[in-house]
Amino acid sequence: MAAQQDESREYVAVAQVIKPQGNRGEVIAELLTDFPEKFTERKKLSAVDKSGKRVELTLEDFWPHKGRMVLKFVGVDSINQAELLKGCTLQIAAEERVKLADGTYYTSELIGCELSDASSGGRVVGKVAEVSGGFGDAPMLTVSDGKREYMVPFAEEFLVQVDVNAKRIEMRLPAGLLEVDAPTAKDKKAAG
Repeated sequence: MAAQQDESREYVAVAQVIKPQGNRGEVIAELLTDFPEKFTERKKLSAVDKSGKRVELTLEDFWPHKGRMVLKFVGVDSINQAELLKGCTLQIAAEERVKLADGTYYTSELIGCELSDASSGGRVVGKVAEVSGGFGDAPMLTVSDGKREYMVPFAEEFLVQVDVNAKRIEMRLPAGLLEVDAPTAKDKKAAG
């Protein structure tokens, strides 16, 4: 396992090592990708520990186990060696990600985007801080303006334009959506 730092590349996480699994150096990992089948072609992974130290690994074998993935790396042949990977995030270079169909985006591409509302004259709502599972098919964007957070469904029928390179999302939000979590007049009086 050779340590390597490459500050010029952008990386994305595909798995999180939970603990050693078995006695031959395997680890069990929580998947952070929707494309686990890509492990068959993707053999080079970076393991990044909590201090940010990056180690390049070569995937030897993998198999599913109880909703997670068991991974075996070349040169990691004992429980003690596997223990060193516990807690590491397994990453790939961003340019190696699966190319998505038009109109679909990676969560990491949406985070940090400025969201504006076309139905209120282009008012900037805030920046996307988090993307989580929503209700139905639409993920929920947690958008923060620095003072409060808004929950906005990333629903196709609201989208006007998404430009992840410019970090901008324009939506046409339904009337009242941003006031759903707003404090009531009674709450304002109690706080005042």
